[in-house]
Amino acid sequence: MASKKKIVDADPAEADAARTETPAAEVMTAESEAPEPIKVKRPSRKARIEIGTAAPDEETMPESVPILPLRNAVLFPMTGLPLEASQPRSLRLIDAVVNGDRRVIFVAQKDKELEGAGPNDLYQIGTLGVIQQMLRMPDGNVRLGVQGMERVRIGDYTQEEPYLLAKVERIPETVVEGLELQAFMRNTVRLFGQLVELVPYLNDDLVTVAVNLDDPRQLLYLVAGTLRMDVEQRQELLELDDIAAKFRWLNGFISKELEVLELGKKLQEQVQDEVGKSQREYFLREQMKAIQKELGEANDQEAEITMIREKIEASGMPADARKEADRELDRLAKLPPQAAEYGIIKTYLDWMTSLPWNISTEEPIDIAKARKQLNDDHYDLEKIKERILEYLAVRKLKQERAVEGEKIPNRDPILLFVGPPGVGKTSLGQSIATALGRKFTRMALGGMRDEAEIRGHRRTYIGAMPGRILQSIRRAGANDPVFILDEVDKIGADWRGDPSSALLEVLDPEQNSTFRDHYLDVEFDLSKVLFIATANVLDTIPAPLRDRMEIIELAGYSEEDKVHIAKRHLLPKQIEANGLRPNEMALTDGAIGAIIAGYTREAGVRNLERELGAVARKVATEVAGGSKRGTKKVIGPKQVQRYLGRPRFQREEIRERTKIPGVATGLAVTAVGGDILFFEATRMPGKGNLTVTGQLGDVMKESVQAAMSYVRARAKTLGIDPKVFAESDIHVHVPAGAVPKDGPSAGITLATAITSLLTGTPVRDDLAMTGEITLRGQVLPIGGVKDKVLAARRAGLTTVILPKRNEGDLDDLPKDVRKAMHFVLAEHIDQVLQAALEKPLPDVPLTTDILDTIEAPAAARQPEIAVVA
Repeated sequence: MASKKKIVDADPAEADAARTETPAAEVMTAESEAPEPIKVKRPSRKARIEIGTAAPDEETMPESVPILPLRNAVLFPMTGLPLEASQPRSLRLIDAVVNGDRRVIFVAQKDKELEGAGPNDLYQIGTLGVIQQMLRMPDGNVRLGVQGMERVRIGDYTQEEPYLLAKVERIPETVVEGLELQAFMRNTVRLFGQLVELVPYLNDDLVTVAVNLDDPRQLLYLVAGTLRMDVEQRQELLELDDIAAKFRWLNGFISKELEVLELGKKLQEQVQDEVGKSQREYFLREQMKAIQKELGEANDQEAEITMIREKIEASGMPADARKEADRELDRLAKLPPQAAEYGIIKTYLDWMTSLPWNISTEEPIDIAKARKQLNDDHYDLEKIKERILEYLAVRKLKQERAVEGEKIPNRDPILLFVGPPGVGKTSLGQSIATALGRKFTRMALGGMRDEAEIRGHRRTYIGAMPGRILQSIRRAGANDPVFILDEVDKIGADWRGDPSSALLEVLDPEQNSTFRDHYLDVEFDLSKVLFIATANVLDTIPAPLRDRMEIIELAGYSEEDKVHIAKRHLLPKQIEANGLRPNEMALTDGAIGAIIAGYTREAGVRNLERELGAVARKVATEVAGGSKRGTKKVIGPKQVQRYLGRPRFQREEIRERTKIPGVATGLAVTAVGGDILFFEATRMPGKGNLTVTGQLGDVMKESVQAAMSYVRARAKTLGIDPKVFAESDIHVHVPAGAVPKDGPSAGITLATAITSLLTGTPVRDDLAMTGEITLRGQVLPIGGVKDKVLAARRAGLTTVILPKRNEGDLDDLPKDVRKAMHFVLAEHIDQVLQAALEKPLPDVPLTTDILDTIEAPAAARQPEIAVVA
């Protein structure tokens, strides 16, 4: 072929430009899609040319032939290919064969990204080829011009280093002369000619060469070698044995490419036609406008301008906004409808006129009605309801004073409801909106990362819109809705900005009266909006944003609260949702308590509602099947397991885990409410090392060190042999290792677990504890007492050890929890050990005179499981 041009015939002056883009790898082609004929320039003075002199013997095949892997390329027989080699193994192979018969097996590797491919990484079918030209580059790489000869199948590999050697056998294609083969060849030439006309990378001379070829193999590989294919497609074509099958595959591939190219050409023609049509319509519209002007008729644009002007006058927007709207309307009137800016200005004016600038929906406030509304919608939450009623009372007085003519600033507080999922944060906002008679709207902030979501995009961007604050207010249709900002603790931040910083203006009563959206670029008064934010935790809320809100914490519900909520709200809702009637299904209090204890482990009531829904669906299935239709199905505790299966939570687990010395039960607060944690300690012979695992944070790791130091310092008093610390390694682990844990409140639990381990005394199985420890053994106060105590109650524990300085937090607990639980208030770790260990330590001084306990009533003290009435 014409591509077999000797390297010595090239021009030396153009060597630096030759093949600068050829990739270097194991061996790669210059372009994997369409290898060009070899056009090697004459090398520079720094390059060195080496050309073998021995001619390969085509009749004989050596016992083992070198194997050169190709990355992202397949060499076809009877075609040439430019290659570049840079890997040491490939360079060694080239040096070994270039002065011999120069025959090499070129085979594609399955993973083009893999370097140093082995026998298992290569295809079995390759091409026997000869290295015709070689050019050594100054950087050490070698560029080759190779010519494919025939197909071979690779057998056993006889060598892997310094390069691959393998036994091979020739597998020539099956050529059956006949009319079918001639038809395939003519069809290939025809399709190839059509393809060359549509693609720019194929030279027209290739069609002439293809027409003059009589050998079917030469025609096949010429066409296939010039087309852009994936390596897998090239290898598939190479591995076909019958030449007719190869032509059939190739014709199908070219036909598919032609369909794609012709469709793209058709789409391009349609675009050009649309452009011409738009220009024609523009001239016709200009003529129409001139005719209508002569006839004195108002055109559609003038009618549209008039309608927008009427909307501006009726919108009631303030003076500055009205001035901006009039200016944009004047610009719109001067533009033709076909102008690109016409639609942008019209959309802007639509937003300006659709906002509720002066539309308020607040009704006169009735405190008694609001109290009834809150009690009907929510069980318990007395402190939260009291705070909401205080807000409504202040709002009512402001309304009355304003009617009397007094000027009172309208600065509504920004409330932040913090609590675990499912405790009613969002529904409280809906109840407030109902009590106030206001519209209700909600915006989810979880995962938001773009500041423009709050303030909007500037109009210079295509598709710009106002921020979601103004979008929500427009949907509400009033300028004073109750606006829920959901999941404010889950806002993100990246290179597009920090949405939490943008919220500072929105949630500041001193600034939000002049809120300016980037899209509108005029002030909008947000001071009448009652913003209520919700969050699961406070830690992730930035301090400046948290400072602008009044924090109201909602703790989890006790089991008694959940029973009441289920009876009053959840069960009737699920009966209706599943197509049942109230007289067809009922659950006893014991059944609801069994569901809470055995099938849910949460602070809120969402999972409880799901389980009640599962029971309702089972009953609905029975009713729909005709089983006792018309009779009321009363479900008791014994029937719960038949409907919901085996209980998922077992309260006896704590007793099994704490009966071994070295295990203590602690309490923690998570994003989903309170929870219990097990702190495990064990020792083994060693040199006094301390190992801490369980994905603990830095603060909790320091608590482990503090607890360990205290126990070592008090070893003799605690009855521990001091030698054990030098002769043993101690390992402290907090299970659920995939969950990050941190905080100082585990100090006394860690000290108790270590003391239990070293003294051999188990910790009581009905007790949990929380509190920070100092090196002197003092017990410091902690947070989240209510959530932690409720978690202990849910787990079936009856005694909780708390810091003495947290005694005031017990007032926040429900009365039924106070009655059923036993609380030990400790100031020193010795008091904790006396209460926590099953057997008192003999050398620890008894301090019962200062050990402050709050006992449960005798009848309710330390029950097996809290009874749900």
